[in-house]
Order: sequence, then structure tokens, then C-alpha cells
Amino acid sequence: MPTRPPAEVAAAALLGRDLAPPPGVRLVDGGAEVSVYAGHAEGVEVCLFDEGDTTGESERRFSLGERAHGWWFGLLPGVATGQRYGLRVHGAWDPDQGLLHNPAKLLLDPYARALDGEVRWGPQVFGHEVDATWQGDLDVPSALDSRAHVPRGVVTHDGFDWEGDTPPGHSRSDTVVYEAHVRNQTRLHPGVPEELRGTYAGLAHPASVEHLTSLGVTTVELLPVHAFTHEPHVVRRGLVNHWGYNTLGFHAPHAAYAAARDPQGAVDEVKGMVKLLHRAGLEVLLDVVYNHTAEQGREGATLSWRGLDQRAYYRLDERGRDIDVTGCGNTLDLRHPVVCRMVLDSLRFWVEEYHVDGFRFDLAVALGRGRGDDFDPDHPFLVALRSDPVLSRVKLVAEPWDLGLHGWRTGQFPPPFMEWNDKFRDTARRFWVVDAHARTLGLHDTGPEDLATRLAGSRDLFGSRDRGPTASVNFVTAHDGFTLADLVSYDHKHNEANGEHNNDGSPHNGSWNHGVEGPTDDPAVLEARQRTLRALLGTLLLATGVPMLTAGDELGRTQRGNNNPYCLDDATSWVDWDLEPWQRDLLETTRRLLTVRRSLPALRQRTWRLGHPVDEHGTLDLEWYAEDGRPMGDRWGEAGRRLVQMRHAAPADGEPGALVVVNGAPEPAEVVLPNGAVTGGYRLLWTVTGHGHRPEPTSSPRSPRRRRWSCRPRVSASTPCPSTAEPPRRPRATPERVDGALR
Repeated sequence: MPTRPPAEVAAAALLGRDLAPPPGVRLVDGGAEVSVYAGHAEGVEVCLFDEGDTTGESERRFSLGERAHGWWFGLLPGVATGQRYGLRVHGAWDPDQGLLHNPAKLLLDPYARALDGEVRWGPQVFGHEVDATWQGDLDVPSALDSRAHVPRGVVTHDGFDWEGDTPPGHSRSDTVVYEAHVRNQTRLHPGVPEELRGTYAGLAHPASVEHLTSLGVTTVELLPVHAFTHEPHVVRRGLVNHWGYNTLGFHAPHAAYAAARDPQGAVDEVKGMVKLLHRAGLEVLLDVVYNHTAEQGREGATLSWRGLDQRAYYRLDERGRDIDVTGCGNTLDLRHPVVCRMVLDSLRFWVEEYHVDGFRFDLAVALGRGRGDDFDPDHPFLVALRSDPVLSRVKLVAEPWDLGLHGWRTGQFPPPFMEWNDKFRDTARRFWVVDAHARTLGLHDTGPEDLATRLAGSRDLFGSRDRGPTASVNFVTAHDGFTLADLVSYDHKHNEANGEHNNDGSPHNGSWNHGVEGPTDDPAVLEARQRTLRALLGTLLLATGVPMLTAGDELGRTQRGNNNPYCLDDATSWVDWDLEPWQRDLLETTRRLLTVRRSLPALRQRTWRLGHPVDEHGTLDLEWYAEDGRPMGDRWGEAGRRLVQMRHAAPADGEPGALVVVNGAPEPAEVVLPNGAVTGGYRLLWTVTGHGHRPEPTSSPRSPRRRRWSCRPRVSASTPCPSTAEPPRRPRATPERVDGALR
């Protein structure tokens, strides 16, 4: 095998350049320019392979002859679209200094735009010698060649026909997020052709799109679609990484989700999916994992970044050991300009080349940890995102925590970031599920103060920096944890199928089985569960902020009590479209709630409502009432209080206000609706007891101004109504009284 053919001669004509060309492989006249960062290397080779060669026998190596500021680059004549390639790096092997160069390992280009092949786990993919259990001595580099066990990068073209595609551009106040998994969403969908089920093309199929548009969501947030691989401990259990939080390539789509079998076809299929979703008015957000990679800790595999320059790409301590704030073995070091650039380039690439509309950043705190490892909202990466002319214009959503010290940072990201609001999740679960269970045991429950704060947009968390309530992404469930149906059906997690003896997944779920663990035929238990489901959906979809619905929750999807099926690509994870009557009813409930939300701008405000007058009658923009129709005043802390009325003033002339009545008690309550100085009454739009269908008022379409109304437990929405005021914000013990309104 030739080791250093005349590529250096070809590159010699380019010697003298002060700066490296753009990273990755870029086609130019007569070939391709290659540029890769390996700041501590002694030499870098580009290895070319023939299409279809799985063993690596066709490998041709070319040394990169130019170097500047840690970048190695050169011109490779004759390279064209479809070329398979990898990298080999020569240099020191000194684990205590963070140097793990091993030319026996074929490495992926961090900028590869498509991948061919998969990681075939075995001793060959480790940079150091390991035994049959893949454990070994880090001080001894492995001599085994990995070329037959790792994927290769593929040179692609950008000739996709977008047909004038434009982004839907939904405002944040109108946005409803639908968190979905490409494979799970259509794997069992009867309306999608079998050969397209579980693929990008399947997600964009008319039958799939029709469900999304008829539901009323605006934005599809996809679990990771960057190229990823499986963790070795999962592989040894005979399972897979199904969620994708184990990135192998930040510029390449995950090929296994494509119906197309060739790398260029997979690229085009993802673009086609985005184009068709846009055509239906749906935005596409990507869940992206820039906090760690698939290489685990330094005793893990050598697949790309670790073999290129571990000291640059990863956070290491003074002895070359990983500083892990992700729980995945490593943490990418965005303090380093090359790493920061790689992430920014990747984000910009997916916006410009794939037309995606934004990103949800997994474990986002890890991206903003500074020199002292503390979270810094003015971290250079976060500043770059906010100032970038492309990235600052798309939706940016942070998961505002990681697993490191002081990792919980909800409410602390700078604008224009939106954030997953875990306090909304925990409060909704506590009020409707945990407290309901506590009452059956004769235990103390909480009042409505915290829930009121969440319904009003969580100003205690997002009130600074002029962020507004749309900074809060409200959710009750997400991909990790119980589904909505399981939240009301299981007291305990049942993760035995994951192969970890039920030790994985959180034991703290805020759930209640309503008397029977798991499936049951008891009609009383089923009715109680369904009522709680509707209350949770009503709370989520009528609250101020940006709601996020987890795919399948609108259908009552179950994972049979598994709250962490990250490794199960089977019916546990797939959305089941064979619906029972109660599931069809739940779907109609969700559609109805989203219709109500769309029809009432009062529920979708972009700015804070602070109990200020909005008209000559003294109507307040937001006010809270008790069951007697009078302002709450100092009654928030009353023992046993479980009912509150939230009244939004009409946001503009000709538009209705909204009244949301919340009753968390197990028994009905007689409610006096608030007086209205500028309204003729209320029209009932939805109630928990409406079973998904549009309810009719108890008497006439227009109820009197001070209607005595029997309010069954849970949530109801009415319109129009004149006014309301902000709830007390914890941790204040007593709310301040201002002109009879709570501020």
C-alpha cells in the first residue's frame, strides 16, 4: 500500500498560503481542497476508497502538504462527487498530555456531509489495546487497523431543487411545537407506504402531514437526525441507540432514516422532507447534540475528534482526563475557537443547505461553560449565535441544564433563546397528578399559586432582559420520561426491556396510576385517568408561552411504563395509529384545544401582562378571581384552595378576552363568573367534561355576567371576558397588593 504518493508534489504549488481554506472537502476545478484541524499532529493523510469497498482494500493515501495554525490542507486532483474518504493522523501518543494520535485508526472528517457505512464495534475501533470485553491499557496504542470497521465520509453535491422554498416563519406567540422521532412517527402508520415508513420521506408523506396540520401544530421538532452510532455497552446488550444522542457527524444526516440507500439520496431526502413540510406550513427544528460526541471517554473509541486532536476538541483536566458534564463520557470544549467554529459552521450549514427553521440544544448549559467551567450567558459561543446574521434569525431553544456542578439554569439564557421550562412540567404534574394522589391518602396538597405563575408565562423565570413569555417552552412530557398516558397509569417505571435491571431512567416521575398499575378494565379508573389527561392537555395548551406536545400524547400513546426507551427500536417506541374510542376522543380534545388557542390572541401574548389598566373602564390586562367571582386578594394561601379563575383582557378592539377556570378539587364547585364592565357575558368554548367535543353552555349561548356555574374538576375556557392580574411569584410568601390587583 503506498503511504505518501505524489500528493505532496501536487500540493506544493499551493504552498505559501497564510490561511487554510474552509474546513472539510470542497470541490474545485480539477479536484478537491481538503482542510482539517489537527493542532498537535505531526502529519495528516487523506485516504480515498472505492464505492462498495467495505474492507478498505482500495485505500489510497495522500499526505496533506500545507499547514497553518494547526490546520492541514492541500489539493487532491481527480476527486469528484461520490468519493469515499477518511483521515489518518500521525503524532504523539501520550494520554497524560491528552495526545492520542494513532495512524492505524481511520478517522471521520468532522465536516463530512454524508457517511457511508456504520461503526462495527470491536477492538479495531479503539485507539489503545483492549481485550474481548473492550477494556484495556490506555498506555499501549493499538496496532489494529480500523478501516473495515468505521464509516467513511462521502463527497456530495448541492444541486437540490428547492422549487422556491420559503420558511413558514411562524411567530413565537403562534408557535406550537410537536416533538417527534423520524422513525417512530410513521413506522406503523397505515396511510404511509410500507417502504417509506420510519423514514424522512415517510414523515413528509401526505398521510403523515395531514395528521400534523389537522392537529394544529406549527413546528415539528425532530429528535437527532445528525449521523450517530450506538454506544458499546448498548451494543453488547444486543440493543441500539434509538434516540440518536450520540453524534458521529455534525454535517451529515443519519442515513438509516432514509428510504434512499445511497448517501447522496439520503441528503436529498432530508431536504425533500423539509421542503414538503414547509409547503404544508410546518416549520422544522432539529434537536442537536453539540455537548458531546460518540467517542465516550478517552478509553472509548477513536472515530474522529479524539484521534485528530483530543486536547483541542474535548474538555480535559491537567492529566488528560475528560471533564464530563454530560454523563456521556466527554464534553466538547466550545472554549476552543476551532470547536466553536465547527458548531457554528454546522448550525449555519443546516439552515442554509437544509432550510431548517431552528434548533433545540441538548444539555445547552455545557455549551456555555467558560474557562472556570461555570455557566456564562455571555460565553463566546452564545454571543456568536446571538450576533450571527443567519443563526440569530432562526428559533433557538435551550435545554437549560447539564449534569455538571450548578447545571440547572432555567431562565438564565440570554435572548433570543427560548428554554424548555421544567418548572412548568413539574408544577402541572404536581397540581393535577401528585396532589390528586395525595388527597386520596389524606395528605396535604398544594394550592394554585405556582400553577397560576406557570399559566401566566413564568415571569419569575423569564422576566428579565425583556424576554417575554414566549421565552418559555411549556411542556408536560418529552421524549425522555413517561408519555402522557403512562403518567396517569403507572406509579413506577418498568424499564426491564432496556437490559439494565430497571436501574436506568428517573425514579421521580410525578405520576399516579389512579389505583391500578398499568392496563385495567376498571371503568372508574379509566375515567379518572382520562379526565386527568384532559386537564393536563388543557393546562399545557391554554397557558401563556410556547406549548410543546410530545408526539403520540394526543393519541394516548403508551410505552408500557418504560420511561427511558432510548435503546428500543420496537413497538415500545413507535406511535400506534390503531386507536380505541377514548384515544380518538383524546385526539379530538387536542384538536379542539389548539383551535381555541388559535382563536384567542389573549392566550398568545408576546409581552407580559402585569395587572395594568387597558381601557377607560379600568379593565386590567390580567386578573385572578376566586370561585365567588371576586379578586383573589390574599386568599392564595388558604388551606385546601384548589380553584382559581384567570381572566385575560381583550388584547385589541374587536377581539375577545378569555377566562380560564381551574378546579383541582375532586368535587364540582359552584363558580360565580367575574363581572365584566364591557362584555355581555361568556361563551363556553371547552371543558374537561366535554370529552373532546365542542361543549354547549348550560343554558343560553350567552351566560349572564354573574353566572353561577357548576364547575366540574379540572380546566375550562370561556370567552369573552374583560380583565385579570399577575399571580404571586415565588418565593414571596405574601403577594403585594396594588390597587386591588395582585402584582
